[in-house]
Amino acid sequence: MNYWLVKSEPDKYGWSHFTAQGRAVWDGVRNYQARNNLVAMQVGDQVLFYHSVTNPGVVGLATVVREAYPDPTAPDDPRWRVVELEPVMPLTRPVSLAQIKAEPMLGNIALIKQSRLSVMPIRPDEFELIVKLGMSV
Repeated sequence: MNYWLVKSEPDKYGWSHFTAQGRAVWDGVRNYQARNNLVAMQVGDQVLFYHSVTNPGVVGLATVVREAYPDPTAPDDPRWRVVELEPVMPLTRPVSLAQIKAEPMLGNIALIKQSRLSVMPIRPDEFELIVKLGMSV
């Protein structure tokens, strides 16, 4: 199993939109590295759902339910791919970007090293720590 982080602006497509839908096609990615990360995702992989821009932080957990296929929002350009995600659960409390930056064990996380990337791999220990931080009361 692999672990990932996907980013979305909460006012455009936030956790509440995602959970209301129950399943999402993760489309519109137009960065080659992010696209390659989508292509590497496998059914059952775990995903951190991150709100960017406004109150940035991890707010929930999702799972990959369908592997990469052509992006329907780019019908004339076969380079772009999508995956399908389903929500698993919200975190008890969001794990803010400030918390992530302050945590020594997360010093090399892709979120900090490649902050503009919208889809990125996360190491298992990083994933577990963020979930632990988000589930503590």
